[in-house]
Amino acid sequence: MKILMLTPYLPYPLVTGGQTRSYNLIKRMAKLGHKITLFSLIKDESERVNVPELEKFCEEVQVFKRSKTPWTLKNILRTGFSWHPFLVIRNWASGEKAAIKQKLESQKFDLIHAETFYVMPHIPKTELPILLVEQTIEFLVYRHFAQSSSMLPLKPLLYYDVAKTKYWELEYWKKANKVVAMSEEDTKIMLKELPSLNVDIVPNGVDTDFFSQKVADKSKQPVILYLGNFTWLQNREAVDVLIRRIWPKIKQEVKSAKLWIIGKEAERFFTHLKSEDIRVEEVKDVRSVYQEATVLVAPIYGSGGTRYKNFEAFASSLPVITTSIGIGGTEATNGKEVIICDDPEEIIKETVKLLKDPRRQKELAKNAKEMVRKKYDWDPIVAKLDSLYKEVARK
Repeated sequence: MKILMLTPYLPYPLVTGGQTRSYNLIKRMAKLGHKITLFSLIKDESERVNVPELEKFCEEVQVFKRSKTPWTLKNILRTGFSWHPFLVIRNWASGEKAAIKQKLESQKFDLIHAETFYVMPHIPKTELPILLVEQTIEFLVYRHFAQSSSMLPLKPLLYYDVAKTKYWELEYWKKANKVVAMSEEDTKIMLKELPSLNVDIVPNGVDTDFFSQKVADKSKQPVILYLGNFTWLQNREAVDVLIRRIWPKIKQEVKSAKLWIIGKEAERFFTHLKSEDIRVEEVKDVRSVYQEATVLVAPIYGSGGTRYKNFEAFASSLPVITTSIGIGGTEATNGKEVIICDDPEEIIKETVKLLKDPRRQKELAKNAKEMVRKKYDWDPIVAKLDSLYKEVARK
């Protein structure tokens, strides 16, 4: 099948969850015989160095420049005078729509695969079927940002932009022949908004073989890990809860414990937290920290998306303690594959217990690793996507 795929980022290197997802899908769909033409957005010309890695699996890769920094005066003014929300404006790339039109006129494709609704304004009028993948429900993410904002004078403008985001997100859901959600929770929200929506689930996943490869030994001291992309507000909020309400009490109970805050832009936001007991860093190979740590503690309370950290920790045999929101997008069972607590005091209690119980650590890790290998390895996930391609192309 010949596919035109649009992504709001270049799917390499594997720094963010979206890049990880798209790269693994492209790599495996190519092995199934699909011929993929990839159109991606970049923020900097230096990203072009990563194109050859994607050309191994794609027939063609084209990149288009969007603004390097989202909060430019130009983007803000354009948003203010546009019916489109900031999310669409900041991800608009001059020339991409014309290039897609030319590509559709010169080649025959079976369908368009759009990752995120905000790349769809680049698609010209076409009869070609569209499969839209929503990695997260964006208007909920932006609503949470508006609610959490301390910029009181700007709140009315933020809520207005949330309303525009919701309007256009739902409009593009309706334009697509099939919408793909990451989880049952997101599907329920979508159907509540649009009861007749044609939606299915293709969850996020993990390369279980990659994360099973041993690259480091378990730390001799108890290590609590939080890992994430800290450009996301939800991850920064989780670290705030961890530092203010959870870590000090754990440290009182387990004096030898260490806290690691690892991930993209960690040092930009949390350098001030560095100490003898707190490590703040971005690492090249996250497998090392998963394998060295004792437990992943993720007090996440902001909605949006599936947490790749869960899948990667499970595949790395690292026990996870998180919230009912933080475990979203998986079928992990409380007490079997994961420990779920919504109250920070309960998180403290369960973390201390787990740090003192190596047998329980191994039991949780074993169960979680078996679950992701059966349900969330990329190969069965790609098989599900392949079936949806065939369904959409027939219509």
